[in-house]
Amino acid sequence: MSIGADHAGDEVDRIVAAWNTQRPDLDFSPLEVLSRVDRLSRLLDRARRDVFRRSDLEPWEWDVLSALRRAGDPFQLSPKQLLLQTLVSSGTMTNRIDRLVGRRLVRREADPGDGRSVQVTLTDDGRVRVDAAITRLVDAEATLLSALSRSDRERLAALLRKLSLSFGA
Repeated sequence: MSIGADHAGDEVDRIVAAWNTQRPDLDFSPLEVLSRVDRLSRLLDRARRDVFRRSDLEPWEWDVLSALRRAGDPFQLSPKQLLLQTLVSSGTMTNRIDRLVGRRLVRREADPGDGRSVQVTLTDDGRVRVDAAITRLVDAEATLLSALSRSDRERLAALLRKLSLSFGA
């Protein structure tokens, strides 16, 4: 791909140009897309970690607390429902719930429908923490996307959704 006068090149453009010189027999268009996705993923991960740190949360804590918050009032899910939303093992989830109970961000409650089961409920402190974090996260991510217009963001979201669905994600 050649960069026009109205477009600045990035590191991926330089890498692809070098590969095109060395291996003109290959189509490097996948690198142009996925190398950028990879680089942006690393930048996003750093930005998210900073947001969570400012909210005194670890990324794994965010995963659990945000799942509970999204569940709506009474902000409660079973450990199995949390497993499905966070994609971790049962042992890992038990450990995470224990740690969040210790921080008083969640509590375990008997399931009224099944006395042998428990529900994990977001505490008031957990809700305040996750609400602050989501506000910071949305603000930080809007800043990261500020170079794109709303219609550009919508088109990019649609393309990424299409790609994600093609992976079965």
